Amino acid sequence: MLYAPSAGRKNKQVKNMKEFDSEKLAKFNGENKGPVYIAHQGKVYDVSESKRWKDGLHMKRHNAGKDLSTDIQAAPHGPEVLERFPQVGLLKQVKEPEIEMPGALSRLLARYPMLRRHPHPMTVHFPIVFMFSTTVFNVLYLVTGVKSFELTALHSLGAGILFTIVTILTGLYTWWLNYLSRPVRAVVIKKRLSPAMLILAIIAFIWRLRVPDVLDTLGGSGFIYLLLVLSFLPIVTVIGWFGAQLTFPVEKE
Repeated sequence: MLYAPSAGRKNKQVKNMKEFDSEKLAKFNGENKGPVYIAHQGKVYDVSESKRWKDGLHMKRHNAGKDLSTDIQAAPHGPEVLERFPQVGLLKQVKEPEIEMPGALSRLLARYPMLRRHPHPMTVHFPIVFMFSTTVFNVLYLVTGVKSFELTALHSLGAGILFTIVTILTGLYTWWLNYLSRPVRAVVIKKRLSPAMLILAIIAFIWRLRVPDVLDTLGGSGFIYLLLVLSFLPIVTVIGWFGAQLTFPVEKE
């Protein structure tokens, strides 16, 4: 996540450590060429001399003036890199509410740490692909008249429904376990749109099963069905966008 200007530099112990809270730490964000501080595991480091923290922004993702204890877990290096920079204080810790986890789940996570964060990212790609495919193959059917395209769209829609249910469940699990069920904006939007898309998909699926030739004519009900299918594109795009925001936040220039 960062690299020091000199590898041999050791972290200097400060006799009278300053105590920072989140508001005080936020003032050292590198703006106007000011000091650049970051925190990790209760320690506050001055990384002003690192070229990779110029102006307080690292890799266009991480802002200075914050506690990066969680962010560094996904970095290509370990926290030992921070020891090359001077420690300038201690971060006042705010005790997070503890999650009472069932014993079996606790043991499972201890044995397979990947289950803490990866189930949702692993499953989220499937509904995106299948819901996109539903729209694309229906459009191909309208353009070419080849019935197999329309049948493939139906199969994609069924798979999209199945994996949307799985993805919603893994998303709720990840939200509970890693975000303590906080009302994070991206999660709130996804929680509203995902069930809406699932309901629309189920309606379209049942409709198509009951009326196999619904798209044969684009008048009346056929046109409404087409609009329903086309709605999957913007909905799944917005859901995917806000999901990506959690992992790859876009910084404003």
